[in-house]
Amino acid sequence: MESAGYIIKGKKIVTVSRLGTIENGALVVLNGKILDLGNWRKLQKRYPSFFVIDYSAYVITPSLVDCHTHLLEFAPSSLYPDLPIDHFDVGKALLLDTLSSGITAVGEQICGHPHFDFSINDYRKAVLNMPLDVSFATTSISIGFEKLAHFTAVTHSKIVEKADLIDPNVVQMIAQASDYPGENIFINATPANFTVDEVPRAGEVIYTLEELKRIVEIYHQCGKRVGVHVAGEYSIKMALDAEVDVLHHAHGITDELIEQASKQHVEIVATPMGGTHLPPNSPEEVLRLVNNNITVSISTDAYLPPYQGNTWLPFKDQTLRGPDVLMLIAHPAMNLLKENNYGENEILALLTANPAALLGRENSFGRLEQGLDANFLVAEGIPGLEITSVESISKVFFRGEKVIDRKKRS
Repeated sequence: MESAGYIIKGKKIVTVSRLGTIENGALVVLNGKILDLGNWRKLQKRYPSFFVIDYSAYVITPSLVDCHTHLLEFAPSSLYPDLPIDHFDVGKALLLDTLSSGITAVGEQICGHPHFDFSINDYRKAVLNMPLDVSFATTSISIGFEKLAHFTAVTHSKIVEKADLIDPNVVQMIAQASDYPGENIFINATPANFTVDEVPRAGEVIYTLEELKRIVEIYHQCGKRVGVHVAGEYSIKMALDAEVDVLHHAHGITDELIEQASKQHVEIVATPMGGTHLPPNSPEEVLRLVNNNITVSISTDAYLPPYQGNTWLPFKDQTLRGPDVLMLIAHPAMNLLKENNYGENEILALLTANPAALLGRENSFGRLEQGLDANFLVAEGIPGLEITSVESISKVFFRGEKVIDRKKRS
């Protein structure tokens, strides 16, 4: 089908582009790209020889983008700690599970794993020919054990010292290897997936403002934007004063800091399931961010134990959750945006166009628009807004090929 032209007919197409929502719409695909889109009857006449696939009972949307994950490096051993596993085989299986959830692009963090001495090139090779896009953020990381443990993507499984985290040569190597502004720097020590008693120093501030400024300058000199793992008023203020480009988590952000982030055009990756030592992003917080014209992406930080005490999500335990819950954790914020008169295209952008742009792939996917990759979903409703279950996604297309076909049960 990839080389043949075809037309997808839908009940409506939510393009997340300047075209908005097209009722009784159609999508024309040729050679894995979107050739045209618009009113079904007009396109039927314009392309009479193209094969028609009738999904007129369904909504067509861009496929989803999860721009902050830990699927390949940390998830395999976290999910199967007591089993002998092939690390990359498990990682690739997790990516296929991600694909079945309607996600055709992920942003993966490579931090340096204490038990696996893999390089960034090993991870890149592992995902070659996978039917989804993987972008990598190379990082340094500090884990909040009683004795802080520091690692970097370029030193692999070797524990390093704090001084190494600010060494200009190390920072430059990390920056040059990074595809996009993920959590390149952990301003706060992370709890990761450890229990509270194992990481008593989670949340501790690792850098000074001057150190951060020097790191940011190196990234910008390399032509790279920089993202940070950050939570808490003091740390977020320091990140903004250092002129970072993207805040990941930003748990505990205040109205004053939201205003500063807006003025500096800083983007925020919200993780409503958790990811730091503080309570995660609430629906009301996401609304405040969007109201202040901040570009927001919602992500899972998978695989992650949900933050306990989170009142807006249904999880009752700390079982590690993956990308299959992206729509579920995004729904409360997306629904609140709808209640505050945001349109469905603006809202869906938090799971599609915004994270695609964060990955630097806005000219490839994230919207349904002429010339972009034909990455789209055939679903029973708008993902995250009208549907939250992966079972409500009937088909997933990646570069024009149908890669997931979930048959409806009779």
